[in-house]
Amino acid sequence: MQDMTDRTVTRSRRPTLRGPSVGAAAAAGLAAAMGIGRFVFTPLLPIMTGSAGITAGAGAVIATGNYAGYLTGALLLARRPQWNVRSMFLVWSVLLVASEAAMAATAQVAILTGLRFIAGTASAAIFIACAATVAHHRNEGASPGIAFAGVGAGIAVTGIYTLLAAPHLSWQGLWLGSAILTALLLIPALLLDIRTETGRTGRADDTEHGAEAPSRRALRLLSASYFAEGVGYIIVGTFLVAAVAGNGSSSAEALVWTLVGLCAMPATVAWHRMAHIFGTGPTLAAALGLQAAGTAVAAVSGSIAAAVVTAVTFGATFMAVVVLTLDFAHQLHATRAAAVLTATYAVGQVTGPLIVIPVLGTDFATAFTIAAMIIALSAILALAASRTHRHCNDPGAGPGSRPRADPQHPAQPADFRSRTPLR
Repeated sequence: MQDMTDRTVTRSRRPTLRGPSVGAAAAAGLAAAMGIGRFVFTPLLPIMTGSAGITAGAGAVIATGNYAGYLTGALLLARRPQWNVRSMFLVWSVLLVASEAAMAATAQVAILTGLRFIAGTASAAIFIACAATVAHHRNEGASPGIAFAGVGAGIAVTGIYTLLAAPHLSWQGLWLGSAILTALLLIPALLLDIRTETGRTGRADDTEHGAEAPSRRALRLLSASYFAEGVGYIIVGTFLVAAVAGNGSSSAEALVWTLVGLCAMPATVAWHRMAHIFGTGPTLAAALGLQAAGTAVAAVSGSIAAAVVTAVTFGATFMAVVVLTLDFAHQLHATRAAAVLTATYAVGQVTGPLIVIPVLGTDFATAFTIAAMIIALSAILALAASRTHRHCNDPGAGPGSRPRADPQHPAQPADFRSRTPLR
């Protein structure tokens, strides 16, 4: 009895956060794991190309190691959701920081690829932990919009950091500095009360209305769309800065990447508000369409101006697509959506760089053309998923009809009956 009381007291003394502070701490965690731990290689690749002899092809291999690690982490958490606890969160955090610091020790492609694999695994685990914890505390005021804005903030930090530090530090020093930044940002996230993602079964009336099969079709279409987005977006995310570096402007490289982060920060909230007006599926398709168009600009022109357009559209959409996709899956009542869809996304990210390795040469136009086409396909699949889901909720809807409004919430689309808006 005394032992049980001691455990209860110990648990109650753990420093945890509640309410809006959960979203802020998760934002710091996502800035560390995704913005820096995941994406810092993008602005550092041109520097390593010039100083360590890392070619574009070798960079693609190293990046693929990171994406394969991300896939591994997502699959691991999908199969072992009970590992999504605070003690493991600390382990993932240590692995992420250590793998970044170790990047300074060698220029061997095989070793760098292995280190990025470790970083990718840790990044996926931290992402899922932060996303699930924010979702758990959403009714207490935790904001997914604030949390996911952390990714953009982290990217902006890497851009500014590279711009300021690159003239004074070697590529090894830049990696060590990145590890320090990651560690500092992870400190608030360690206060989170990490929660395993809870899945929901289908609504009781799904079978009665014959909606179960259409809902599964919508989920398959959504998964295919998310896979295609993983393939296409990661090509842009990996090589946009390297493409700018080909123009010989080192300051432009960091500024373009900073612009990606700054545009990503408010994007999740802005797109989610649009989703409350137009519906999640159509808004997701629109975000993907805008991203495809922006990527096509970089495919047509290699100028700095074109890179800026691509950076703005890419930053304004890529994290919003993540949030909208997970929201859509929530509406489809998908079990462990964050882990399962993250795994699907990660498979696409592993595939993306491998697809374009044969076409990487003096410029990246062909790679960006391939990316734009695949992202456009993702938009089409998202729209198809949206239409399937609409007919699932309203089987009698015609091609041009709108979903029937909830009489208790007439101002919102039917898709958002059970949703709490992002703040």
